[in-house]
Amino acid sequence: MTNQHAPIHIIGGGLAGCEAAYQIASKNIPVVLHEMRPTRMTDAHQTEGLAELVCSNSFRSDDATANAVGVLHEEMRQLQSLIIKTADTEKVPAGGALAVDRDQFSASIEAVLSAHPLITIERQEVTVIPNEWDQVIVATGPLTSPALAEAIRKWGGEEDLAFFDAIAPIIHFDSINLDVAWFQSRYDKSTDGGDGKDYINCPFDKAQYDSFIDALLSGDKMVFKEWEENTPYFDGCMPIEVMASRGHETLRWGPMKPVGLTNAHDRSRPHAVIQLRQDNALGTLYNMVGFQTKLKYAEQIRIFRTIPGLENAEFARLGGLHRNTFINAPRLLDGQLRLKARPNLRFAGQITGVEGYVESAAIGLLAGRMAAAERLRDTWTPPPVDSAHGALLSHITGGAMADSFQPMNVNFGLFPELPTDERGRRPRGRDRKAAYAARALDSIKQWSAKA
Repeated sequence: MTNQHAPIHIIGGGLAGCEAAYQIASKNIPVVLHEMRPTRMTDAHQTEGLAELVCSNSFRSDDATANAVGVLHEEMRQLQSLIIKTADTEKVPAGGALAVDRDQFSASIEAVLSAHPLITIERQEVTVIPNEWDQVIVATGPLTSPALAEAIRKWGGEEDLAFFDAIAPIIHFDSINLDVAWFQSRYDKSTDGGDGKDYINCPFDKAQYDSFIDALLSGDKMVFKEWEENTPYFDGCMPIEVMASRGHETLRWGPMKPVGLTNAHDRSRPHAVIQLRQDNALGTLYNMVGFQTKLKYAEQIRIFRTIPGLENAEFARLGGLHRNTFINAPRLLDGQLRLKARPNLRFAGQITGVEGYVESAAIGLLAGRMAAAERLRDTWTPPPVDSAHGALLSHITGGAMADSFQPMNVNFGLFPELPTDERGRRPRGRDRKAAYAARALDSIKQWSAKA
């Protein structure tokens, strides 16, 4: 590797690590990207591919006019994000969401990084960080290996680093009964001018819903290991049976809500629905939206085949549960994502306490740019706090309360308040969201022109 700069080492080949590597190399600085798979696999990954999506295949809403994650998408496009550029290339129909063919997405990311002359990919587990690595980005995500997680605990002096995350099942399309289920997006929203039929809907009447909830509550669950028993769940990825235990109607107000849908077979309004979203470009696989679970495999098959339309469902992948790891970022990190106790170490991605694919990649983008600026001895100016990137960064580096810190998706609640008008009023409803979005995109445009 011929370059005047020493390489920056990145540990972890997920979304954040891949984005950070790309951003650094784009500044003409060499990178060594360390990925432990396949030498050591995790409890959730299925392949050795870089940027493998282990849960949903959706990057969520792509609405940059009134949705915080859609704003984050658009900001990342302005900042030349590899992750979002590839997602745009490998997208599949998903209503107003940005969803991808997970295999093609991973393969495309790996192809770009493998071909880059300044990026070296090393397949090995990193358990000890050598002293000669003067700049390191830890982007190991929620599935950090035990040895490295223990080292992080020692560096930071924090013990409460774990929470559970769960994986939704994937079903073969040709096993879905479309005499019962039907295609429709909520309120007929479409992707790129499509027909508004991006989801498959499985309808429940009240009796079917009641029986399904009873089955979830009584179904045989995975037995926790001793070290998992007191690990808290993150509300944004709650197993369905845990949601059901919080109240009989909880799922009807969550992933099984029937709003915006009409049964195409008889024009009735269902009492509840389960939606299935396309999971690959061929349309041969569909995942159960929001149906993360800790049910045992046999129970998943038995209970999920009672869902109307899934009586003969064949599962390409069943749901699962694994422990995730994140640090108390507001307490442990400085404003440039560096560990206060060891400033040569930066953290990026989900391990910092952001939740979601896009948020993880966005923090990887910032960490990569921070590291590059430090290597080049350039002044680093953080993104404005009224942008989505700035709001996320501010939240995890001091905006959140350290004593109660939990993983967070991007949302307008993290943004500074909007100014009032001459009558002391602020926009409300969709106008409020639109104002947040417009201000954020204007701010990031001005910042990116100088960055």
